[in-house]
Amino acid sequence: MKVILFGASGMVGQGVLRECLLDPRVESVLVVVRKSLGVRHPKLAEVIHRDFLDFSMLSREFAGADACFFCLGISSVGRGEEEYTRVTRGYTLAAARALPADPALTFVYVSGEGTDSTGRGRSMWARVKGRTENELLAMDFHAYMFRPGYIQAMHGATSKTPLYRWLYRVGSWLYPVLRRVIPGHVTTTENVGRAMLEVTGWQGSGEHVLDSARINLAAWASGTEGGSTS
Repeated sequence: MKVILFGASGMVGQGVLRECLLDPRVESVLVVVRKSLGVRHPKLAEVIHRDFLDFSMLSREFAGADACFFCLGISSVGRGEEEYTRVTRGYTLAAARALPADPALTFVYVSGEGTDSTGRGRSMWARVKGRTENELLAMDFHAYMFRPGYIQAMHGATSKTPLYRWLYRVGSWLYPVLRRVIPGHVTTTENVGRAMLEVTGWQGSGEHVLDSARINLAAWASGTEGGSTS
């Protein structure tokens, strides 16, 4: 399997990259980044790209892809709707449209719990992500929307946002409690990565919108469910 990964420098993307490099089903991983990750691995290649609203010149690099995992995103805190939409919707759809025209390709988008697919809610971020989801689901590939709630960072994955890094550091002890009290609303970076690899084999079947509980089930189906062993 040839995987294209966006957002590999972020917390979720780091976890997804790790699972891709460990999985024997994955032949190669191409990460699209603005600056080098500084990671070396026989399966890993990276392309440095600046304009995330136009990936048309990367058609050669994208050729033959079997799956695209889109983990890139920003917080809506302190941002207006125009800026948030440009990144959240604009970058995502630009990537999706630049992929090979292959109905067998799988595209997985990391959205979020509370996303509003109706477009009528009050929350700006939820409406923007909902519109993005709807457009991806209408495209000619196998699209899966991941809507995780709380995500526990595993295996050294860290957020690029200082506030989030601090919150995860001071709150990490809560994860075992949350997992017992609200198991349907928590997952891990490991499980997200494993679930993404699992849905590539669904070939358009099953649920296309997965919450934390469904993500964890998919991760379990792919092998050992990471949150219980790490």
